[in-house]
Amino acid sequence: MAAKLGGDDDAITDINVTPLVDIMLVLLIIFMLTSETVSKKVKKPTIDVDLPTAASGQDKPGEPLSVVINKDGELFLNGEEITEAKLRDVVRARMSATNGKKEAVVSADRRVSHGVVVRLIDTMRVLGVENVAINTKEQEIE
Repeated sequence: MAAKLGGDDDAITDINVTPLVDIMLVLLIIFMLTSETVSKKVKKPTIDVDLPTAASGQDKPGEPLSVVINKDGELFLNGEEITEAKLRDVVRARMSATNGKKEAVVSADRRVSHGVVVRLIDTMRVLGVENVAINTKEQEIE
């Protein structure tokens, strides 16, 4: 027999990192899936608007002016209720102070008259807004 008779006092100097890497990869995947799900739920507008759908809609980076028309025809500028006359004054002042791109996003409830939306977009363009986008919900094309 080839057995050692004495004490084996050698310290274990190797660490097996394979299980640690496996756990970290699983945690990373869980984090990525959770953050994607949460970010989709967090992107809810603060004003209840039933947006129409469009396949070509996309998010734009930056800080454009946000104008919302709810189902009752009330106007909101960047989340605060505003009258049409006050909207013109605020947009005119902001456009004169803006040096970069002058953009606005109009979010109108789909039950709002088309004429109201067109009048708002026309007003924005007259006041100096160069690019006006219409906010929609994403629709899948079959």
